[in-house]
Amino acid sequence: MSPRIVVLAALAMFLSCASVAQDIMPKTPSPAFTVDNDFVQKEFGSTCTRIPGPPVLTGDLDGDGIEDAVIVAKCKNALMDQGENNFTVIDPYYSFFGYGNTRITTQFASEVPEERGISLLVIHGIGPDAWRSATPKAKFVIINMPFKQIGLKKMVLKKKSVLALYIEETGADQMTSALFWDGKKYRYVPIGASME
Repeated sequence: MSPRIVVLAALAMFLSCASVAQDIMPKTPSPAFTVDNDFVQKEFGSTCTRIPGPPVLTGDLDGDGIEDAVIVAKCKNALMDQGENNFTVIDPYYSFFGYGNTRITTQFASEVPEERGISLLVIHGIGPDAWRSATPKAKFVIINMPFKQIGLKKMVLKKKSVLALYIEETGADQMTSALFWDGKKYRYVPIGASME
């Protein structure tokens, strides 16, 4: 056997062993991804800041099999940054009641100063990085949702299970509602009042 063939065979064997070893060895975890004001302002503009406390909710909201995210933030004037930061300002709450024009409903202010401008920032993920992708599939700023607490749960809709944001609303009647993606847009649905 020629020395050249022996070297090539040894190299091929080494490369196949290295490939197997790479598959067996544990992969180093990627650095922790933090959602802070820098991330929020990069994605949604300088008028939005993250509210500390509520966790970032993640799940497949649009049913494409890729993880999406919901971030609670305070946005002073979301309409100003939507063109530059490629997101859409929506108001499913007032759309349900017949007032869907966000140019008008952004002017509706809460009676409680601490609740003014509180918004839900939604990022629909794409590719292996999902919602952390440099260019997500879609971004939304949901305004005027009067909520105390939010959570993600499955909801049955026309015999189909979808992931929805369940919302415990502010107000004396302690309303519970859901916000879900219908394939084209986010829809608000009141579920009922507390029985307390």
